[in-house]
Amino acid sequence: MGLADASGPRDTQALLSATQAMELRRRDYHMERPLLNQEHLEELGRWGSAPRTHQWRTWLQCSRAQAYALLLQHLPVLVWLPRYPVRDWLLGDLLSGLSVAIMQLPQGLAYALLAGLPPVFGLYSSFYPVFIYFLFGTSRHISVGTFAVMSVMVGSVTESLAPQALNDSMINETARDAARVPVASTLSVLVGLFQVGLGLIHFGFVVTYLSEPLVRGYTTAAAVQVFVSQLKYVFGLHLSSHSGPLSLIYTVLEVCWKLPQSKLIGATGISYGMGLKHRFEVDVVGNIPAGLVPPVAPNTKLFSKLVGSAFTIAVVGFAIAISLGKIFALRHGYRVDSNQELVALGLSNLIGGIFQCFPVSCSMSRSLVQESTGGNSQVAGAISSLFILLIIVKLGKLFHDLPKAVLAAIIIVNLKGMLRQLSDMRSLWKANRADLLIWLVTFTATILLNLDLGLVVAVIFSLLLVVVRTQMPHYSVLGQVPDTDIYRDVAEYSEAKEVPGVKVFRSSATVYFANAEFYSDALKQRCGVDVDFLISQKKKLLKKQEQLKLKQLQKEEKLQKQAASSKGASVSINVNTSLEDMRSNNVEDCKMMVSSGDKMEDATANGQEDSKAPDGSTLKALGLPQPDFHSLILDLGALSFVDTVCLKSLKNIFHDFREIEVEVYMAACHSPVVSQLEAGHFFDASITKKHLFASVHDAVTFALQHPRPVPDSPVSVTRL
Repeated sequence: MGLADASGPRDTQALLSATQAMELRRRDYHMERPLLNQEHLEELGRWGSAPRTHQWRTWLQCSRAQAYALLLQHLPVLVWLPRYPVRDWLLGDLLSGLSVAIMQLPQGLAYALLAGLPPVFGLYSSFYPVFIYFLFGTSRHISVGTFAVMSVMVGSVTESLAPQALNDSMINETARDAARVPVASTLSVLVGLFQVGLGLIHFGFVVTYLSEPLVRGYTTAAAVQVFVSQLKYVFGLHLSSHSGPLSLIYTVLEVCWKLPQSKLIGATGISYGMGLKHRFEVDVVGNIPAGLVPPVAPNTKLFSKLVGSAFTIAVVGFAIAISLGKIFALRHGYRVDSNQELVALGLSNLIGGIFQCFPVSCSMSRSLVQESTGGNSQVAGAISSLFILLIIVKLGKLFHDLPKAVLAAIIIVNLKGMLRQLSDMRSLWKANRADLLIWLVTFTATILLNLDLGLVVAVIFSLLLVVVRTQMPHYSVLGQVPDTDIYRDVAEYSEAKEVPGVKVFRSSATVYFANAEFYSDALKQRCGVDVDFLISQKKKLLKKQEQLKLKQLQKEEKLQKQAASSKGASVSINVNTSLEDMRSNNVEDCKMMVSSGDKMEDATANGQEDSKAPDGSTLKALGLPQPDFHSLILDLGALSFVDTVCLKSLKNIFHDFREIEVEVYMAACHSPVVSQLEAGHFFDASITKKHLFASVHDAVTFALQHPRPVPDSPVSVTRL
């Protein structure tokens, strides 16, 4: 079924009612340029496949310049430090670094408690990773170091692999800490390996699967987890170790049960002067050894037990860091390399794990302080790490009698910003309820199932919601906005009018295997024609016609045979005739049989011609209702890719609508989609690039100038 070769506006008006013809004349469909189908467009624009660039080939090449460029790419401090404006930035970075260090000190001690480790390891984690990031990081304003969400995730791992004794009175803190420190440091090494590996293979885009509502819901739930975990220090309670799903609920119930056993609390000076540790059994920070610890190799036997948690922590830590980094970069007008950030954060955790640090990320509160106090570069982070080094080497003993309840209070105060994210529910309810659903599912799953399983559930649900939303896009029939070549949804634009005799259909999402059937169903529904019913009725009537013609032919053939047999009998009865008469009669009989056979063949041929006649197979000739449009245009501007299911669906649409005498055109396909259509062998003798137009207006104008006639020998499209 091809395009009409010759027709004009008169043919169009002949097919339409008088009112519709007047409407067409009023609108005056014409274009100031030639109509462009895909063939004309490719010829005019000299279209050709874009050359493919193989990035891996450049990776395999080696030269001095390329090696130097690679060094600068992965060690950015060599790029920005020689250009550092000392007079303009040094004072701000110095003040900012000292301010961040003042926050980093108590947070490092406090977040070590979240990780289930002695507080001094929080100081180590506030020094080594921060200095490593100074060398390899690209963000000038984020403060790398201990973070509540990361610490509580580490704590869930350390408590599950090195739990406290069942009898709380028999807890051996020295043995417990000796078991937990290798777990946390080995976990940090694994996290770093994951992050460095993903960064080197340019896998930084993985964070794009963590949407902003998901991250905010997750960090809010993590803040609740952190808050609950600090209640035992605030009230001075000894609680059982809970891990896995519903552990938060069990912890809250146990806190409520043991609340009458809580103890009064004071600050460091009161604790030291009154001897709270010995008189009231108030937990204090304890011994903080002076100096740095030597590097220790990770325990490879723990790798198999930690690999799942390490990957989750690696992704969450990077997602938090890159989100904050991009916010500050946009605010201050510079670029953050996501892949290099992944490498920098990974090296911070990898090297930090060797020096017995636990996994770190960046802190939102410290980053805001670093920016607001005049921080301009990574030098602020280096200054803060050197201040922490001074504390570790010389001043650590001053915090020996600091009650853990004070650290718990510091943690809870620092959760204020994340707990404020509960107000997201109100704003998302007004802005986007699908994002609100992601937020709620993430929050609930993280609260009930713990941090690792909660993140998995949140990501799976978020991706499934994307699939569901593409399955239910907005389908619309388009009409022309008066005196323009713009087409909009007639249900939304009151002045947009459908073009008489032409249906224009659009989907707001790409068509692929998950929604191809919905697309076809919506198309047939919006066209106002029961396509499947018409096709089935047409087939039934055509089959009935064939059966009637076949019966008629069989009846005529039977009559001819009877006539021939009776003639032969009369000849055989006359035995007294002469030989010449018999020969004469035989010749006449042969002629008569040949004549009757010719008549039968003519009748059969006539029957076949009748069955092929277009007039006898049209909807009008069969007494079926005809669609009120002769052309269907599919606006495929939303297509970003096509798969095999999409190709089959489009082929079937061409087949079905041509069965009911409606020609189908496509419009506004992007070049990559056209290439995929060609690669999928979509175009053939029945569907060519002449059916594909540069714009909807091109297709509408052509359809009106060339209304599809009923062809004498239609080119069929096989339904797939």
